[in-house]
Amino acid sequence: MTAKKHLSNQNVEKAKGSGYLKRSLAVLGPGLITGAADDDPSEISTYSVAGAAYGYSTLWIALLTFPLMASIQLMCARLGMVTGRGLAAAVRMHYPRWVLWGSCSILVVANIINIGADLGGMAEATQLITGIRALIWIPVYALLIVGLLIWSSYKLITRIFKWMTLVLFAYVFASFYAHVDWRHALAVTFVPHLEWSRGFLAVLVAILGTTISPYLFFSFGRQPKRSKKGGPRAEGSPIARMRPQRT
Repeated sequence: MTAKKHLSNQNVEKAKGSGYLKRSLAVLGPGLITGAADDDPSEISTYSVAGAAYGYSTLWIALLTFPLMASIQLMCARLGMVTGRGLAAAVRMHYPRWVLWGSCSILVVANIINIGADLGGMAEATQLITGIRALIWIPVYALLIVGLLIWSSYKLITRIFKWMTLVLFAYVFASFYAHVDWRHALAVTFVPHLEWSRGFLAVLVAILGTTISPYLFFSFGRQPKRSKKGGPRAEGSPIARMRPQRT
């Protein structure tokens, strides 16, 4: 009886472990996709231009932009988890209306420019592979994305994009085939190099702008609202206990 009880307890623990892993992977979707979306085609194109023009000399900017990007995303995500509202809703509740409309107007302009740059980056990359002109691929990708948004479901898009984030491992594999001069790369990463030229300053501003994209502020705050039942905002979870109590 003791042995059976011990085996039963082991099975229960294994079931709990597998259940926790499944719940974690299910909740991981929106945040993982939003974080990976920051590495968009326009950002990849900007980094490619910076590397082609100035080599490793812009690597030190990563040490500057990463903590800024991480802290901003963390604050926006916590805002959504604690209040259950996105950044726009928080601005609407606590600030004048002109602040809300001003920030949303700037966001719309930035998003339109960013979408155009993303479509152009995807089209240019596809042209390198297929030889077909980028002007043909731009409407193809635009119609494909619009079709997914209109005729597909949120769950299907989340499932597809979650697996597409594995593409980011290409960075790891590419580093072993690029014949990187690691000593020089590490040196310029920790020793900033700055050129007072129009081209270098333009690349510097482009890297800062594409790494800390405005849509991330709003998107990260809205993702916790889309978590499934039993996710991080479920009743009894640590995040649920962080929410302010209604009186």
